[in-house]
Amino acid sequence: MNQVDTAQVRAPSESARSKTSANYVEAALTPPVDVVEDGTGITLYADLPGVSKDNLHLHVESDTLTIEAESALSVPEGLQSSHTEVGLARFRRIFTLSKELDTEKVSAELKHGVLTLRIPKVEQAKPRRIEVKAA
Repeated sequence: MNQVDTAQVRAPSESARSKTSANYVEAALTPPVDVVEDGTGITLYADLPGVSKDNLHLHVESDTLTIEAESALSVPEGLQSSHTEVGLARFRRIFTLSKELDTEKVSAELKHGVLTLRIPKVEQAKPRRIEVKAA
């Protein structure tokens, strides 16, 4: 599929972590994403367990879509966690979008830990039927 090119954000190296820099990004998990394309646009489904609407940040700038989120998985008061597999509660994923997509009309829904993003194609890029007239 040539509509969306993914670029994973890698955790910085040990030496990079020790440096203080304005470009430093905290280590984050890369959420799994399914991308479905149809004639009118694309739909992205991102798994973001434990993320609330308030802790989800979506940015579109030029042809870049950024998904950033923090999960709010906490241990209830009075209980103690005996095993934790996901200790990092930050998610980050960056996509380069095709010029055929209309980034002004992006819609987003977060339900049961799944983010659904719908990005329609610009009108010129949508398939259309051409009527043939008999001469």
